[in-house]
Amino acid sequence: MIKSDKKKNFFKSRYHSFGYAFHGFKILFTEEVNARIHAVGAFAVIVMGFYFKVSATEWLVLSIVMGLVFAFEIMNTAIENLADYVSPSKQYTIKKVKDLGAAGVLASVFMAVATGLIIFFPKILAMFE
Repeated sequence: MIKSDKKKNFFKSRYHSFGYAFHGFKILFTEEVNARIHAVGAFAVIVMGFYFKVSATEWLVLSIVMGLVFAFEIMNTAIENLADYVSPSKQYTIKKVKDLGAAGVLASVFMAVATGLIIFFPKILAMFE
């Protein structure tokens, strides 16, 4: 294989990788109710961010915690799907694995909510003063 063929294959495989990732998002939002709930929450945060004119630093922090919630939800969904494939019958160890994945999502949601409260609560209070 000559050098330009390797380069073509590299870019072609990267293109396909993005396709697989976007297909993963499609699966996430069509099959996972919690992901749609997170999306509604993220949309509400974005609307509030524009309404309250949050700073660039606040946008950065909000973006990070929203991204973490989605990343944890994606990983949890992958773990659950793999666990269900490996062990279709109920097993205590598989339950623990799935519960731990769900706990990871919940921890990220708690942090996102705490972050939202820290950023938005003073702004909401200021509206009533």
